[in-house]
This record gives sequence, C-alpha cells and structure tokens, in this order.
Amino acid sequence: MQRGSYAPPPAHSPPLHHPVPQHVSTVPMMRSPPPPQSQSNSNYGSPYAGQPTMAGGTFAPNFGGFMNDGTAQMGYQLGKTALNSGQEYMEQNLNRYVSIPALKHYFNVSTPYVLRKLLLVLFPWRHKPWSREQRPSSTSSPTPSSSTSAYYFAPPRDDLNSPDMYIPVMAFVTYILLSTLLAGLRGQFHPEVMGLTATTAFVVVLLEILGLKFGTYVLSINNDSQLLDLVAYSGYKFVGVIVTLVVSETLNRGAGTGGWAGWTVFTYTFMANAFFLLRSLKYVLLPDSSSATPAGSGMHTIARSQRNRRTQFLFIYSYIVQFIFMWILSRQDGSPAQVKSAAAAAAAAGKVVGT
Repeated sequence: MQRGSYAPPPAHSPPLHHPVPQHVSTVPMMRSPPPPQSQSNSNYGSPYAGQPTMAGGTFAPNFGGFMNDGTAQMGYQLGKTALNSGQEYMEQNLNRYVSIPALKHYFNVSTPYVLRKLLLVLFPWRHKPWSREQRPSSTSSPTPSSSTSAYYFAPPRDDLNSPDMYIPVMAFVTYILLSTLLAGLRGQFHPEVMGLTATTAFVVVLLEILGLKFGTYVLSINNDSQLLDLVAYSGYKFVGVIVTLVVSETLNRGAGTGGWAGWTVFTYTFMANAFFLLRSLKYVLLPDSSSATPAGSGMHTIARSQRNRRTQFLFIYSYIVQFIFMWILSRQDGSPAQVKSAAAAAAAAGKVVGT
C-alpha cells in the first residue's frame, strides 16, 4: 500500500492568536497609607484626618460613629445624671446617721502610728500621758472631733492617744479570716465556718454599739464625736483576740484556745485591753476639772452625780462587758455547735450592755 505525498510546509507559520476575556473586571490598586504628618501640618487630604487619637498618638477607632450618634449621647447623659443623683441621695441619707468628714478624721493614719498603736494596745502599762493633743484652729482647719472652732483634736497620725477606726476595721476582717484558717488547719473547715464566724463578730459589734448608744443617752453625752470615739475604742479588743488565737494555737499545737496556755494568754490580753480602755476613756467620759483644759476645746466639766454614773459605766464597760465579748470571740474553734452557741451568748450579753 503506497502512501500519498504531503505538501511541503510553508515558509512562515501562521500567527498565534491569544484569547481575549469577554468580561473585564477592574482590580483596585493597592497602596500603602501615607506617612504620618506632624501636628503643625494640616490634615487636609489625609484619610485619617477625622479619626480620634489616644494618648501617645495611637490610633483610636470611632466604632462606626457610634459615640457620635444622638441616641448614644442621650443615653450617656441620662446614665451620668442617674449616677450623680444616686450618689447625692446616698450621701444625704448617710450624713443623717454618720458624718463623712468625721469618718475621714478617724482614718487619717500612718504606718508608724499603726505600729505604735498596736504596741500600746498590747503593752499599755507604762504609757504616759493619756490625754489627747489639742491644737488651736488658727494653725489648721478644725475637725469634726471638736465641738467648737477654737480648738480641735489632732488626727491619729499626729497623736498616739487619738482613737482611729483603721485598726479596728482591719482587726475585724483579720479575725474572721484567721478563725477560718485555724479551722482549716485543725481539719474542721466547712462552708459555714466563715459565715457563722462573721455573723458572731458582727452581732458582738452591733450589740456593743447599741449598748454604747444607750449609754451615751443615759449619761447625757450629746456630742456625736464622743460616740464615734467610743465606737473606735470598742474595736481594739479584736487585736487582743487575734493574739490570743495565734499564741494559743501555737502553744497548744492546734488543740484550740483551751488549757492553761489559752487561759493565760487570754487573761493577759483581756487585762491589757481593759487597762487601755480605762485610761483612754477616762478623758472622754470623765474630763478633769482641775486640769488646764483650754476654753472652747469641747472638754466640759460635769456634775458629781453625773461623774459617779459615768465612772460606773466606764468600769462595767471596760471589764465586765469586754470580758464577755472577748471570751465569746476567743472561744471560736470552728465547729458549728460552738459558733452557734457563741452567737447565742453574744445575744444574751447584749442585755447586760443595755442594763
């Protein structure tokens, strides 16, 4: 079978045709942002001209213009007005019972004062003098502790004998946490320990404050600063209770606050606290008419019959009431039965304070 001959190839090959797209799509040109401009130059033409910046020149988004919306601005102003109204309402109602400037005076403390005050509460035997420092109002503005503007009591940071509320509040919180910790170390921790301990401590403080309020009414103590002084002095017993719990647990090796070691430590801390209150409250309840008390200092003399009643109140409060309350607080072993019985004993002790 014979094949046919083919024609020779052409001298030049035909031109190639590339396909042409039927649908043209435009791709946006990508470009980098312009370099940052100095504050002296104008922002005209910059895509970032209208955006807010944070401190340090960092970029802060505008969240799609949400804060520029009229509804958002109205909601912000409404919330701000409600917050200010609520704060003003709380201050007005709180000032009916407690003076905020007076409380600031009792929390004006320093670290050296706190350390020296703790040593004074635990070792008050050789401390002198016990009178509080008074300053004329010309050197500084008078504090709420003084009844007149002629003289005022120095703040705690400047006077060791001045009562404060920083140590009582911190000791109150420390007592609750320490009692819970000791219960856990003895293997008696349960979810009710902290709640019951806090309830017992709160009931003790509440009954003592109510008793002091009743005592000031009977003894005709109308000065609110003297009532705040008594409330501040009532919280120093938690310092002795904390020392009793720590030392007793250490000496008894986790056996609680009972035994000779616990009672020995408790007796010392109770006597130290009673002596501290007796000497400190003497200048609050029993001002000495023979002392050189400046006129207008708020320390007025009292009649002999009133002085005898205040002396009896001072003795009962410093020794009998403090012994009952410190015993209740130091007998906490973490068990629910003992904590509940301590709370019941605290309620019964409130009747002693009221009488």
